[in-house]
Amino acid sequence: MSTAIVVGATGIIGRAIVERLIQDESISVIYTLSRKPGGHTHAHPKVRHAFLDLRASAQNMAIGLAGVSGTYIFFSAYTSVSDPEEMFKINNDMLTNFLTAVEITGATKSIKRFILTCGLKQYGCHLGESKQPMVESDPLLTDDVGGVKWPANFYYTQQKELAQAASKHGFEWICTLPKDVIGYAKGNFMNQATALGLYCAVSRALPGSVLPYPGSRDNFYSFNTWTSSDLHAKFCLWAAKATEPGVGNNVFNVVNGDTETWQALWPRLAERFGLTIPDAPFTTAEKSTDSSTFQLSTVQPLAANARALGISKDEKVSTPAIIDVKIDFAKWAKRPDVLEAWETIRDQYGLDQSAWDNATWDFMNVAFGRHFSTVASMSKARKLGWTGYEDTWDSFDRTFRILEEEEILPGRT
Repeated sequence: MSTAIVVGATGIIGRAIVERLIQDESISVIYTLSRKPGGHTHAHPKVRHAFLDLRASAQNMAIGLAGVSGTYIFFSAYTSVSDPEEMFKINNDMLTNFLTAVEITGATKSIKRFILTCGLKQYGCHLGESKQPMVESDPLLTDDVGGVKWPANFYYTQQKELAQAASKHGFEWICTLPKDVIGYAKGNFMNQATALGLYCAVSRALPGSVLPYPGSRDNFYSFNTWTSSDLHAKFCLWAAKATEPGVGNNVFNVVNGDTETWQALWPRLAERFGLTIPDAPFTTAEKSTDSSTFQLSTVQPLAANARALGISKDEKVSTPAIIDVKIDFAKWAKRPDVLEAWETIRDQYGLDQSAWDNATWDFMNVAFGRHFSTVASMSKARKLGWTGYEDTWDSFDRTFRILEEEEILPGRT
């Protein structure tokens, strides 16, 4: 029998991993770690909660980790702050101190594989257009790749630190790169499904019950990939136990396996929430007070591949990306009529106000305002035996149902 440690167990990714581990008969004990005593919601004989403050020193972490060991470690902890330099330092320190802490306790001796969750910012898609599709062999945006001084990316340093620790202590490591994770964890609203569901629910309560598309024409027709938290959890367990040569000490994209567009998803979204779509959504002659346009701060990540692709003279490569939304979600969420509609349905259905207060409105602006596709290839994992797949609309629909059951969204009548 094997044991597992889940760091970040109260998050959307960590919660799904714990659920999968509970179902795995080969796992006898699951240690869930968080700053909240008893912070994980899973009540199961396998699950043992341990207090861990990832912002603490390695020595203090080691105290909380006394007696805790795992065959497999799943590290999905992440802290988001507004200052990029602070976020870089905090997230690096969390992993580095944790690795030092398990070395202090001697728990490194029992580790077989350590699974680290990062994301598709690996390719710089938060900075602009990346080469499509994104594959794991694409160059990292470090130093002066492509003649550009790229912003620091803590994913790269985390992977380097983990690889060094694995080599030192004789275990294997794997890094997963999910994209726009769809899922649910109690009290955690950092995912697109919550904000999108709230936008739909309030739109239904507004006069006309229409669902205007908030983004640009290019965004509506671009191609994207998403990651179900449940599918990601299945992948993590596969990666932890897979015996195929080449799985260990590797980085993998983890997306659902389909390629979707908002032109296909938006009508289904409207139908599900009982809304109609206004015609000609991209022909507004004048900018409304709800719209926003801003430019990102670096050149497009395509610059890292420009010479190899023969596009070094393409102006798009050397020009920062534009984010353009017809409806700025952050502005929309503060409109008096929107707030009134939200408060009405909140009181009628007993909904959670913190979901509205903590919805990722700014992230939604980027997701709907970009003018480029974000498609990740799953070929590398599939060649090594991974066969998992989930339909992206099914991921959204299942999460919406959970959000309704948890009184984040109003139930359908």
